[in-house]
Amino acid sequence: MADRVFLFDTTLRDGEQSPGNTMNTPEKLRVAKQLEALGVDIIEAGFPIASEGDFESVRLIAEAIKNSEVAGLARANDEDIDRAWEAIKVAKKPRIHTFISTSDIHLRHQFKKNKEEILNLAVNAVKRAKRYTDNVEFSAMDATRSDRDYLCKVFEAVIDAGANTLNIPDTVGYAVPDEFGGLIRYIKTNVPNISEAIISVHCHNDLGLAVANSIAAIQNGARQIECTVNGIGERAGNASLEEIVMILRTRKDLFGLDTRVKTEKIYRTSRLITSITGVPVQPNKAIVGANAFAHESGIHQDGLLKSKITYEIMTPKSVGIPKSSLVLGKHSGRHAFRERIIEMGYSLEDKEINLAFKRFKALSDIKKDIYNEDIEMIIMDEIYKIPEKYELVYLNVTCGKATIPTATVKIDIDGTTYQDVGVGVGPVDATYKIIKKLVKTNSKLLRFSINSITQDMDAQGEVFVKLEEKGHAVIGKGADTDIIVASAKAYINGLNKLEYLKGKKTGDI
Repeated sequence: MADRVFLFDTTLRDGEQSPGNTMNTPEKLRVAKQLEALGVDIIEAGFPIASEGDFESVRLIAEAIKNSEVAGLARANDEDIDRAWEAIKVAKKPRIHTFISTSDIHLRHQFKKNKEEILNLAVNAVKRAKRYTDNVEFSAMDATRSDRDYLCKVFEAVIDAGANTLNIPDTVGYAVPDEFGGLIRYIKTNVPNISEAIISVHCHNDLGLAVANSIAAIQNGARQIECTVNGIGERAGNASLEEIVMILRTRKDLFGLDTRVKTEKIYRTSRLITSITGVPVQPNKAIVGANAFAHESGIHQDGLLKSKITYEIMTPKSVGIPKSSLVLGKHSGRHAFRERIIEMGYSLEDKEINLAFKRFKALSDIKKDIYNEDIEMIIMDEIYKIPEKYELVYLNVTCGKATIPTATVKIDIDGTTYQDVGVGVGPVDATYKIIKKLVKTNSKLLRFSINSITQDMDAQGEVFVKLEEKGHAVIGKGADTDIIVASAKAYINGLNKLEYLKGKKTGDI
């Protein structure tokens, strides 16, 4: 195992619980299946005690996943551990992940307990988890601000109690690489039974050092890294899965280590997370950002034309990004369209391809160039969608410097068409006011964002909105070359999701 680093993906737990990243149960299941296809070793499916919705999501993921381990998070108490096991017991490879704080700061201000009490709780939690499964992980929350000798004492005790993975979290992103690497060395030296467990780390990115700290830990003996796709997570996020994987692969000469991740599926996985949460990846994001393999400098372009290795240390194809972004257009046929979809990692039925192709041909009459991002948005809009109660039939907006913004909207509601006209402070505001009036919604618009998902002046606009009603929060998304139409589509998509939730007991979309 010396040449292997295990990846513990917590996108569905730590990543999903951060603001703006909420997913519903079907979306979580899609992500879990993609993570399994990607090749992660352990999928932390959620926190079963948190809610009925979280419990059901974890249970369904545990039932569906066959090749990766499925972990359920539990605090160091009997109720949490029992509930976690109920959720994951159907998994082919279940893991209980239990945790408690060990730092004086947390003990004094949060837990109101002394060190001996915390030690006993940790040991009892591991023993209870061990009654259900041999696969038990223990985390010492806020480990980097804990007394090192006490930390080692806790780790020795929980290993004796049955823990076979020890997680050392930098919970608040406080450590720097040399310091964190030193902590791993200290634990390896001062925990007598450390050889009986795998050392894991979970680093947060508050100081922008999550990946660097994780690499420092690997260099000092850690062999499990807890991370998330796109680095999403609490506050500034977690260590980025794609960065960890590609560092180990690209610099195997330095580390001599690897993972079992199928790197060509990285970009597809990143885009799936973005399309579900509506949280975009910044263009300069390593590995998966829009500019990660873009070269504008004349010197760089000259070098690349002579030899790719001059300015690219890895190929776009190695992470699943096609070499060419300008291939399809209005003269492309169905066969070429099908081949591109397969190349992008999608597996669609004939009827789904026909539906997407029809939309593609309509878009190609409007746009000169069709990019992979255009095709991906078509698939997200046409294939992966919930039943629609509301459908945009017609939209006309007049606006300008000397004109009061006015919108005329026609919407199909359960087969009946309704129309109205009204004004607003801007074209989007006017459109949304009429839509809200027609569907009689009490929802609140919490967030509105616009992105250009492709380049050039005729790019498609991608709009994300966040709506809230009666405790349910949803992400609505829409795309069109006309940004006002895209805005209307996003709003109606969100309203359809809220309507869908009325028939559900728990969970967000």
